[in-house]
Amino acid sequence: MNKVITLDEAVSKIKDGMTIMVGGFLGNGSPHKLIEALVENGVSNLTLICNDTAFTDYGVGKMVVNNQFKRIITSHVGTNRETGRQLNERITEVELVPQGTLAEQIRAGGAGLGGILTPTGIGTIVEEGKDKIVIDNKEYLIEKPLRADVAIIAGSKVDEFGNVYYEGSTRNFNSIMATAADIVIVEAEEVVEVGMIKREDVVTPGIFIDFIVWGGNE
Repeated sequence: MNKVITLDEAVSKIKDGMTIMVGGFLGNGSPHKLIEALVENGVSNLTLICNDTAFTDYGVGKMVVNNQFKRIITSHVGTNRETGRQLNERITEVELVPQGTLAEQIRAGGAGLGGILTPTGIGTIVEEGKDKIVIDNKEYLIEKPLRADVAIIAGSKVDEFGNVYYEGSTRNFNSIMATAADIVIVEAEEVVEVGMIKREDVVTPGIFIDFIVWGGNE
């Protein structure tokens, strides 16, 4: 089964008001062509789940500058002053989540779990409005799982079935986000035939991938 589609076809699957996950760490390992196409398309009123909002001129930060999000769930915004401005001026709702907690919430969403327990945030504003539980005399927050309508991720090498290999640190949040969305679109730096990726190099099995977009140079 060949899952390769055009960039326009991929972008058409993301509608106003959806929740999307975007892979990457400060733009490293982000699906840049998909992001650019979404900026041009102008889809809006989205909820974003991401590790960070990158920079104003790089990565998913371009969509922040374009005012395409009504809500952002992320662990870091310090490199994108536009995110901070929108937060302070109450243009966009921004929920800051400890990075490890965010990763585990996404992992729980992909695994079908009811949530996770974490001591991170106890005694701080992070715990406000959240349920807590005591285990062995230690208090934990109950953090709910996170899922998205669509996840857009990036892979270094992807075969036509969707098996994904990530080069080095480009793996970051991509691999867990691939498990936690109804539709998963991978932007592939290189698309190869099935069998061209060593089995031991496959990080995300193709069963998780719905569509592939070629992201290589023209």
